[in-house]
Amino acid sequence: DKCAVSIRPVIICFIPHTGNLISCLDSTFGDLVQIKKQLISVISLCKERGLVHSEDAQDMDALGLAKSYFDLKEYDRAAYFLRGCSSQKAYFLYMYSRYLSGEKKKDDETVDSLGPLEKGQVRNEALRELRVELSKKHSAGELDGFTLYLYGVVLRKLDLLKEAVDVFVEATHALPLHWGAWLELCNLITNIDMLKSLSLPDCWIRDFFIAHMYTELQMIKEALQKYQSLIESGFSKSTYIVSQIAVAYHNIRDIDQALALFNELREQDPFRIENMDTFSNLLYVRSMKPELSYLAHNLVGIDKYRVETCCVIGNYYSLRSQHEKAALYFQRALKLNPRCLGAWTLMGHEYMEMKNTSAAIQAYRHAIEVNKRDYRAWYGLGQTYEILKMPFYCLYYYRKAHQLRPNDSRMLVALGESYEKLSQHVEAKKCYWRAYTVGDVERMALLKLAKLHEQLNESDDAAQCYIIYIQDIFSCGEQLEHAEVSTALRYLGQYYFKNKLYEEASLCAQRCCDYNDAREEGKALLRQISQVRDHMEASNTTPVRRVSPLDLSSFSP
Repeated sequence: DKCAVSIRPVIICFIPHTGNLISCLDSTFGDLVQIKKQLISVISLCKERGLVHSEDAQDMDALGLAKSYFDLKEYDRAAYFLRGCSSQKAYFLYMYSRYLSGEKKKDDETVDSLGPLEKGQVRNEALRELRVELSKKHSAGELDGFTLYLYGVVLRKLDLLKEAVDVFVEATHALPLHWGAWLELCNLITNIDMLKSLSLPDCWIRDFFIAHMYTELQMIKEALQKYQSLIESGFSKSTYIVSQIAVAYHNIRDIDQALALFNELREQDPFRIENMDTFSNLLYVRSMKPELSYLAHNLVGIDKYRVETCCVIGNYYSLRSQHEKAALYFQRALKLNPRCLGAWTLMGHEYMEMKNTSAAIQAYRHAIEVNKRDYRAWYGLGQTYEILKMPFYCLYYYRKAHQLRPNDSRMLVALGESYEKLSQHVEAKKCYWRAYTVGDVERMALLKLAKLHEQLNESDDAAQCYIIYIQDIFSCGEQLEHAEVSTALRYLGQYYFKNKLYEEASLCAQRCCDYNDAREEGKALLRQISQVRDHMEASNTTPVRRVSPLDLSSFSP
């Protein structure tokens, strides 16, 4: 349903029985049987309100008729027959029908004339009217948990984010087990301080929310501890928790662990579609084409019109370098759900591959509108402006990405490159060194730092960086053909030669001969060293020894 997707998080709901609201405020997990009863009771409550998965006798006839029209997606008819109804259920369905009618009309306006990139420019015309009416009811204290949730969605759609946060918090207190309200709140929390400042209900589901927030805020260690605690509390068979732990490992780029968990999840729940787009990202990074192809075919057989299925197929075509087809499937995903964060970001990547920087910028900006915590979109914008040779813009967007991922070496290296282009060499050096100390994923930080020292004629510092780089490469068992090893050896050979450390220079020159691009220089340096040594022997002189920055002769590749 392309209209209902904008508030799709409501599909998973946890709602207490209305007559037993107080019991759900207990934050412990002692009575799992009671928790199960509470969860079972939610389904009919959500269904009656048209919330897909999430009555008293008053207004029964009108409500039954309107619900029939609602199920047929005739939202205006449903709203018409609910006018004047006074029960809370009927009022919610009345307002929700009007909201979805506006969403449907908005989509109808854009689907033929505009592509998904422009979709965010068209608004639901019903929002302002709904806000005015809901605001009056809210001030009078007449909104229940469901309608508070809807009011929060309306405020969020109107970019009234502070008010939306307050209303969603109120909704979680009114109806603690409605997961849709928690998820909407999650998208609006920007940092840990904001999270701590919120007064949330003391209910067991709060632990699930906190764990989810830790993952979103890249506090992966804390998230994993929280999920482990939930498993020990009695949720050991929860596939939701397994999927969230897999996502957490994906976020810290522990690809092996994440892949193992996703494969385990597929064994437990073979028809699962949720989170499979994240699984496909991992297969893409590892270039596992057969596995990605199998996953795509499998999901098409289950439901080819799901957002996740379209994203998986898009990743498959991207891995095959068919970027136009990949972009097409990400566009299909966005037609199904314009708030699909992953699809916006991945489509930006595809436009980058196709050298369409303007479209890439639009896609990344849409991703940020959906979730300002998406570091990939900020980083993508930085890369796009780097291609456009606009370093000040690069710096701004890379800083944003770094704030979200302070220990990600890729963000730090990108920041260092931007500072270097702006001749802010001190800041560039700090970024490169910090990238190395946090664990350089791409093994480029020390090289870039060494080359910057070299460019600034800081030869001793450059030599130190090159030596550490070479030792790191060989200690990790990297291949000798690593792209920049020969560059480091060439520099060190000349450095030692100039400092009259001929044994170290000779060792570096010999190693240079192992590389095609450095072989001739290595041979030339060996000839120079031989000539100097012959001259010293003839004149019976001994070179003055200087302290080597690091003893290179003690290690062998």
